[in-house]
Amino acid sequence: MLQLATFQSDVTPPLGHPLCAGWYPPAKGIADSLSALGLILVPDDQLPTVLCALDWAELSNGDYDRWRGELAGAVGTEAERVAVHCIHAHDTPWPDRDAQDILDAHGRPNIIMAGDWAEKVRAEAAQAAGAALTKLQPCTDIAVGQARVEKIASNRRVMGPDGKVAGVRWTQCRDPQVRDAPEGIIDPMLKTIGFYQGETALALLHYYAVHPTSEDGTGLVTPEFIGLARNRRREESGVPHLYFTGCAGNVTAGKYNDGIADNRELFTERIHRAMLEAEQGSARQSLERVRWAVEPVRLPPREDLVEENLLAQIASSATGAKVHSKAALMLTYLRRSERPIPITCLHLNDRVAVVHLPGEIFIEYQLHAQESRPDAFVAVAGYGDLGTGYITLASSFAEGGYEPVDAFVSGRSEKIVRAAIEKVLRGP
Repeated sequence: MLQLATFQSDVTPPLGHPLCAGWYPPAKGIADSLSALGLILVPDDQLPTVLCALDWAELSNGDYDRWRGELAGAVGTEAERVAVHCIHAHDTPWPDRDAQDILDAHGRPNIIMAGDWAEKVRAEAAQAAGAALTKLQPCTDIAVGQARVEKIASNRRVMGPDGKVAGVRWTQCRDPQVRDAPEGIIDPMLKTIGFYQGETALALLHYYAVHPTSEDGTGLVTPEFIGLARNRRREESGVPHLYFTGCAGNVTAGKYNDGIADNRELFTERIHRAMLEAEQGSARQSLERVRWAVEPVRLPPREDLVEENLLAQIASSATGAKVHSKAALMLTYLRRSERPIPITCLHLNDRVAVVHLPGEIFIEYQLHAQESRPDAFVAVAGYGDLGTGYITLASSFAEGGYEPVDAFVSGRSEKIVRAAIEKVLRGP
């Protein structure tokens, strides 16, 4: 029999702390608090598995490994059985101690992280996970459902007739011609997996692929519309709800967000409605088997990343904090690129699968996962180890656009990631 527990801890940054690794202004106010939300699954015949969603923009490199390690230690399992993901709301933190250490060595403190706040909240999350083991409950059933989300997601890369990127739909898109282009490649479905003890809901997990940001660069900390919708469902139901952002590297709300009005509440309502519809339309099944699959991958750095050049950018006084931050993050990945990144999959009854992927990864990988198991209900979480930056397609670099500029890994990564997805999904 499977046993289950949930945990929650506060990961709201203090005022003045950097947001999104210094790519946006620091925290000047707290519009909504941020949480680390976790699910612990304990099968009779296996070590515990942990799924954790952070209300942060990103978490990368050594800090990602440290989160997995501390959560694993707290619940008595192995780090490879822990999946940590960020929701990717922009006006939130992006911890990377290794990158900040590089900046500190060059006299550039407090760009990505400030003080030891990030270490403290990581320890608090691990403590909450450990305490949750005293509240394990039997889980007898699961339920799966999905619902279409109306008028949020659109592909960011608007392609021209020459096969090149002709327009970019940012978080907000004021260009009517770019907004009016077709939605492009997206996955419009929000997927929900519920865990039950008899008729009693124990936890619900939601998955949807879109940049969860209606407005950014404000300095006001918030988990944005997906976090607000999740919180609303938790308050309404009294049941823990977790939200995981899917492969949204090239998917934003830009088509439906002109930047003139604040659409956060509108998008919150649309996500909330889809969550309700997915829950109400869910199909129940007894939970008979749980399996965890892991495939470590090494994703090659972008070919033009050179340590000497990156160090020169960090040392240059002619550039600002975002350039220094980005160079330090790239250098951190370059130095750790031989350390593998886990791609994992939680299998429930061999008919339900949850794939956990690294990076700010393109929607095509989510669709590939679903196509790899047409016989199963497949949900996908992106934004795991974000040391990779964007994980684009091999063709994306020739097409142009924004994402290849902030991809820290080569286009050669596509083949590796697709093969790993197939392996963890299809299994032995």
